[in-house]
Amino acid sequence: MQKSNVRLTLGHSCVDVYQGAVPALVPFLVLERQYGYVAVSGVVLAATLLSSVVQPLFGVLADRYRMTWLIPVATTAAGLGVALAGPAGSYPLTWLAIALSGLGVAAYHPEAARLMRTVSGGDHVAMSWFSVGGNAGFALAPLIVAPLLSTGGLAATPWLVVPALAGAVISGSVLRSAARAGAGTRGTTGRGRDDWPMFLRLTAIVLIRSIVYIGLSSFAGLWIQQQVGGGAVAGAAALFVLFAGGAVGTLLGGRLVARWGRVPTLRTAYAASVPAVAGVVFVPGPAAYLFVAASSILLYIPFSLHVTLGQDYLPNRVGTAGGVTLGLAVGVGGIATPAIGAIAEATSLQVALAVLIALPVLAFLLARTLREPASLESAGPESAGPVSASASPPGTEPRTDR
Repeated sequence: MQKSNVRLTLGHSCVDVYQGAVPALVPFLVLERQYGYVAVSGVVLAATLLSSVVQPLFGVLADRYRMTWLIPVATTAAGLGVALAGPAGSYPLTWLAIALSGLGVAAYHPEAARLMRTVSGGDHVAMSWFSVGGNAGFALAPLIVAPLLSTGGLAATPWLVVPALAGAVISGSVLRSAARAGAGTRGTTGRGRDDWPMFLRLTAIVLIRSIVYIGLSSFAGLWIQQQVGGGAVAGAAALFVLFAGGAVGTLLGGRLVARWGRVPTLRTAYAASVPAVAGVVFVPGPAAYLFVAASSILLYIPFSLHVTLGQDYLPNRVGTAGGVTLGLAVGVGGIATPAIGAIAEATSLQVALAVLIALPVLAFLLARTLREPASLESAGPESAGPVSASASPPGTEPRTDR
């Protein structure tokens, strides 16, 4: 990959550490502050509500303005919020700190996805690696959070700002390179008509997947602890398996697309995820780890496909497409977590997780109604070129390439 692609991928890893850090905080919030299922669900909601609601708005702004300066600023905000969660102490302040992190994540993704599409020339493989960068951040989060907080408790959370500072520096180097290059590759915005019906169906699939995945990431750690014992370490291991499986699934998705195409790959992944999620809920003992891995891989096979399909369904609204397919994918599931937590407290955690099994079925049925974007059906996926404007120097300017 080009150096800019690599650096953007690394920057994405640094940001998505904070998506994975919030679920990794949950066992420590339960142990130190005696939060219940509903309370910890609210913390997860704080991280994801702003991300799901606000990120499409940032996508709309990315279609109108060049805001590449927002990438390092948002990265810093994502880390600062998690860093403040421990010193915050009270539940309301903790909620607000985590909400700041969610807002930072929301602001980062649309502009970063637009910039990645520009500097990579619209390459599907580059976008897959960009997605893998986020998966890697998810996977590393429990490995960073669990040892640190096991030693220092929640008072040690300020150290968690370090990945954000590194990500801001890395992303800033990409912006400086873009500034030196001046006007970069011209995009092909406006190359076709926006297909809103297909995009809305894809959006529904993204929402469903998000609920399943965020539900698992919020409660799988606690569920595995109950299944195998081992305390917070067993829960952190389950989260690592869940998040690492995402990187495997994203790369596997790229290989399957080369053989089957995007839409058939997406359909198959959702069909296969039904028994995988069921295994997490009903298979006892350490074998549950295998089903956690399978669920993650299958739920992440379509992840980068959502992004490129969305951008191709809306070639004139690439920022909006990125805000929805990346933003809702990592955010909106948090809105459902309080309901899952309430079911768990009223019945059991197993019953609450069992509700998730039906959702991949619905995603599969919706996926059967999708088709490849009309402009690409005859040319094939390799024909997709860059869709957005040239990478611009830092600053907020109206876009002139539309």
